[in-house]
This record gives sequence, structure tokens and C-alpha cells, in this order.
Amino acid sequence: MSCGVLTVSDTRTLDTDTSGARICELLAADGHTVAARAILPDDPEPVRAHVRRLVVEGVEAVIITGGTGLAPRDNTYEVVDGLLDKRIDGFGELFRALSFAEIGPAAMLSRAVAGAVAGTIVVALPGSTNAVDLALRRLLLPELGHMVALVQG
Repeated sequence: MSCGVLTVSDTRTLDTDTSGARICELLAADGHTVAARAILPDDPEPVRAHVRRLVVEGVEAVIITGGTGLAPRDNTYEVVDGLLDKRIDGFGELFRALSFAEIGPAAMLSRAVAGAVAGTIVVALPGSTNAVDLALRRLLLPELGHMVALVQG
């Protein structure tokens, strides 16, 4: 699959973005291509525009890390939710269940979300490198090809 990776953070750089780097590493190890990687501040319009651009450019999946919490600057969930044509509710449910086994009740604070935008899978994950690792290894990588095939018809 051709993938775009986006880190939403007001503080990360390419040198300090361990979560974005981990996504790229896991995707490549599973045979996927990282066609684009970016870091944007937690500002809704640039994030929205970037995801739309990746969809138009034809990436098959966009994986976003960061901005899914409850803090006032956390806007990724609202941006992604507003773009989705179809939601994959089970993704967030399973992610929180798996997270609960690792971190306990704080897992309920995650607003991880996934779905489809114009035939492209879009996933928003927490900024934690451990959360990214869990989501990719246990949920996304085993099903990514199937997910893309379904949304592309």
C-alpha cells in the first residue's frame, strides 16, 4: 500500500518525532511504501488540507499520530471525523480495549478513530509511540490490505 504519515504536534520535529518514525518503520517492514511524511501543528485547517491533498494524490492510507487527546489544542479527532465518508467504529473500540490491557483506565481517554475518505483509509492515533506500535502491530498491519480493498471496491 502507498501510505501517508502525518504527525500532528506543536513541538515535534523530524529528529524528535519517534511516533511518526515508528509508523514509517513498521509500514516499511510490512512491505508498504511511505509516499509522504509531514509534521504539522495542531491547527485544524492545515491538517484537514493535508489529509485532503494526500487523498487527491492517491495514497491508499493516511496514518496520523497526535492530537487525539482531550487538551484544548487536540483537534485531530474532530478534523478526521469531519472528513470521513464511512467510519470504522470497531477500530477505536478494539484499540481502546487493547490499550486498557496495557495502561488501564486511561485508555478511555483515547479518541483514536478510523474510516474512509473518498476510497482512502484514514486513521488517527494517539501521539504515544507505544500506542502507535500497538495499533499498527495488532490492528492495522494485519488488516490494512483488506481495508483498502474494501473501500476501493
